[in-house]
Amino acid sequence: MPSTTPWQLQVFDVSLKKRQKLAMLLDLVGPLQGERCLLITNGDNPGSLNYHLKRAGGFWSWCELEAKSIPDMQRFLGETVHSGSEESLPFPVAAFTRAVVVDVHEHLTRTEVFDRELARVLAPGGLAVVTTPTGDERLPVARMKRWLGMNPATYGHMVQGFRVEELEAKLRAAGLVPERRGAYSRFFTEFVELAVNFGYVKVLGRLKGRRRPEAGEIAPRSAEQLGSVGGAFRLYRIAFPFIHAFSSLDVLIPGRDGYAVGVTARRPA
Repeated sequence: MPSTTPWQLQVFDVSLKKRQKLAMLLDLVGPLQGERCLLITNGDNPGSLNYHLKRAGGFWSWCELEAKSIPDMQRFLGETVHSGSEESLPFPVAAFTRAVVVDVHEHLTRTEVFDRELARVLAPGGLAVVTTPTGDERLPVARMKRWLGMNPATYGHMVQGFRVEELEAKLRAAGLVPERRGAYSRFFTEFVELAVNFGYVKVLGRLKGRRRPEAGEIAPRSAEQLGSVGGAFRLYRIAFPFIHAFSSLDVLIPGRDGYAVGVTARRPA
């Protein structure tokens, strides 16, 4: 019997990185009850993060920088998703006490312009949480990506990402004061995600009769795209408990660094 769960949540439930990302975001952003919150994304989010963050509390507004993603997100959420850009966020000054920016900076050409906009819409005393892939190209899976041809352009990125120190410097230049740091997706999780993305882009994407993924499309972004790889997705769901167990080996790695990072920064009161 076909599942009645929206496809966005089906994909989220078996995404190691998205689940870890949500856990880190909720830890960094803190209690949300009564807060005026904004989520800004850039294509790699069909609405599942919006769904889970709203359940955590707060009064949320949504902003997406990739306009073509907005119609599907609005149908899923049943709410308005605003269209923004690195030059302009469509909100008034000091509109939000919490702003969550998920994997946006690596897509931009002028991050300093975007960061000023982020600071503008944040209320005095308000907190921003910003995530990106790490920019450390020395990490083992980062080297594997280059060897396999999974370069930043494959992910729709201008750069691989940014280190925590680089993110903090960018936010500080916009007048925000960094406070906390976070990370997720260590070697075993990142290895699995690379295998999944490689399979979707380089293997399934070359099957006869199947549409080739566009730049930045490393996983299904619509019900139709998920349906086109339905057999592979069903096999992945069956194998997911074992994949999850493999990724849990991350706990054996010393330190707290990860292949994706997050920082918080506050607008001075």
